[in-house]
Amino acid sequence: MTARDDIVALGQRISQSIIGQEAMVERLLLGLLSDGHLLVEGLPGLAKTRAIKSLAKNLDAKLSRVQFTPDLLPADITGSEIYYSEGGKGEFKFQPGPVFANLVLADEINRAPAKVQSALLEAMEERQVTVGGESHGLPELFLVMATQNPIEQEGTYALPEAQLDRFLMHVQVNYPAREAEAEIMRLVRSEENGGQSGGKKDAPAKLDPKAVLDARQEIGRITIAEPVENYIVALVYATREAKKLDKDLGLWIEVGVSPRGSIGLDKVARSKAWLTGRDYVSPDDVKAVVHDVFRHRLILSYEAHAAGVSADQVIDRVVELVAVA
Repeated sequence: MTARDDIVALGQRISQSIIGQEAMVERLLLGLLSDGHLLVEGLPGLAKTRAIKSLAKNLDAKLSRVQFTPDLLPADITGSEIYYSEGGKGEFKFQPGPVFANLVLADEINRAPAKVQSALLEAMEERQVTVGGESHGLPELFLVMATQNPIEQEGTYALPEAQLDRFLMHVQVNYPAREAEAEIMRLVRSEENGGQSGGKKDAPAKLDPKAVLDARQEIGRITIAEPVENYIVALVYATREAKKLDKDLGLWIEVGVSPRGSIGLDKVARSKAWLTGRDYVSPDDVKAVVHDVFRHRLILSYEAHAAGVSADQVIDRVVELVAVA
């Protein structure tokens, strides 16, 4: 099997236990392939936690889950030096925290104060943790999936816009389709009964993480033509120079997308093309992922909030107005 066959099969296996959330499963794979991190926002019970658990179940990778709370400390995430005494001699040894895993679920990241959020985001950006003057590298395969609940604001600490920018994608999870609801009930009922046959089935072998690393190398060779590059740049600059493009956009956007947005859009579009089975990026690949890459990087104005205009509506308008070169 090729690396793409392995990744497609991985997605299919995850989708067997995540019904009605095909878009979220695809975004999870795109984040893994693009070597980036995800901020996932959705109401409770929409399988956000289940998705990354299913990924860990089918991928030979270590999963850590951290429930963010107001009393959490940075050392609870990164680890700390602990004093050990043995044979009459004492020394400090580094005890790794939960961030030292391949897959890290930061559940309700906005429940913890800024210093804890910053500790995690620094590890995401630098791919290492420094404690006591010594740096400790994180695994090569490293994905953080942070979740937020959009309906609860009491006791939460909003992530600063500059830190949001470190996430590759901001994924919004919605309710599953009506026809999927009964299928979800049947799946849970089946799991409670030990499977449809009444007993546990032999689980398929977990995917070797090397398949993901091989896939990343292949994605690095995906062709992106100059007109598509120019299209990505045009989309980014449309958010920065909105007044030149459209009067309403000029009123809605206070701060446009940073260079991380263009880099991220390039990465995710190439991963999308590779996952589709093509060796080149099309404008449709860019359009398919632009909302997830731009959504958290736009700072909307007071006028936009007052008019009830969302970031997705702004991005829709940008895509509508910017032509493919």
